[in-house]
Amino acid sequence: MSDLRVVIAGAAGRMGRTLVGLVKAAPGMTLSGALERAGSDALGRDAGELAGVGNIGVPVSGDPLQAVLHADALIDFTTPASTVELAALAAQARITHVIGTTGLSAEDIAKIDAAARHAVVVRSGNMSLGVNLLAALVRKVAATLGPEYDIEVVETHHRMKIDAPSGTALMLGEAAAKGRGVELATHSQRGRDGITGARKSGDIGFASLRGGTVIGEHTVLFAGPSERIELIHKAEDRSLFAHGAIRAAAWGRGKKPGHYSMADVLGME
Repeated sequence: MSDLRVVIAGAAGRMGRTLVGLVKAAPGMTLSGALERAGSDALGRDAGELAGVGNIGVPVSGDPLQAVLHADALIDFTTPASTVELAALAAQARITHVIGTTGLSAEDIAKIDAAARHAVVVRSGNMSLGVNLLAALVRKVAATLGPEYDIEVVETHHRMKIDAPSGTALMLGEAAAKGRGVELATHSQRGRDGITGARKSGDIGFASLRGGTVIGEHTVLFAGPSERIELIHKAEDRSLFAHGAIRAAAWGRGKKPGHYSMADVLGME
């Protein structure tokens, strides 16, 4: 079988540079394209040099259409607007679209769902094995414990992160809601300030902390009568997300079009 041709969107960013290096080193894969937004200082520069792995003959481009036409998979950790645009192009090209972008709205996800009728879309708030195992545990614990156990999701990220709660926190909140058999949209508390009154029973609370260079820490707290249960994940290197995305890109080859998750990739569903 020929090498899987992979395009990296946001190739000049921290995650993009990590992905470029890992794709270059991955057996059975080749970097066929590297994308950046219009006006980026990285346009025209070699993606390998930006990633610190030497010249690989792949210049950073601002033309996503040409990139996807010569690819088998697209890995995308960018912005919601960019991801929606790329989803449409991936659908046209019938390639795998791995989405690690967070902060997507319900409207954005509806457009990605439409694209998934023609492309293999793997989307997750977190690509790591550990977090996906954590989500499975959260769902199980939430299903086991009664409503007298309050659920709080606490997340900490670096000071440059632009969305809150994080995609991972929302993923964990969704897992808790599924365990409880409720909709997160109608059973969540996203922030508290001032005289808020007593906590509403059954809500899933979120707290977002930002500072320094923290890659990502997530705690799901089940606070019940006279006891607390805490499930915790701490990311120590962002390459773990990149490794998961590469695994998802390889998994998507030959799959039927559809909107998949990392739980599908990891065989947890």
